[in-house]
Amino acid sequence: MSIFYKSERIGKNGRPFFMLKFKTLKDGIDKKSSFADKNQYIRFGKFLRKYKLDEFPQLWNLIKRDMNIVGPRPEERKNINILPKEIKDILLSVRPGLTSLSSIHFFDEEFILQQGLDRYLDYWTKVKPAKILLDTFYIQNKSFLLDIAVVWATIKRIIREIFSK
Repeated sequence: MSIFYKSERIGKNGRPFFMLKFKTLKDGIDKKSSFADKNQYIRFGKFLRKYKLDEFPQLWNLIKRDMNIVGPRPEERKNINILPKEIKDILLSVRPGLTSLSSIHFFDEEFILQQGLDRYLDYWTKVKPAKILLDTFYIQNKSFLLDIAVVWATIKRIIREIFSK
């Protein structure tokens, strides 16, 4: 039994790579993005996911240069393939990131999706279009100062989440 979850993602210029995370769900669970139910988590899985600690192994992806610190979150091939070519070309023009404007905005995405009746439909009609807009804005305005602002906002959001309860 592994403590890691490994998932093929698509990086810059359509290059596939394996992204690592700490495992948060029980074996045999068909994981669909942020659509997990409470009873599907391993013992500390929900805690790891809530505070984004499950993302820590992605530092290895950063070292391997599969990912940057800031950039659009990497997508699975099946999700990239359904996007229009123009959007796909923009999103795959940069290395994916550990954090992004959309990660900050949808920090509590799992909770948001659990409020609706159809998580999958809500994701693809409400959340994903907003993420694409935020990621496209980032790519078109990419700069060192914007990267610093995104990293700072991410740190603040994690700290606020930790101390808000």
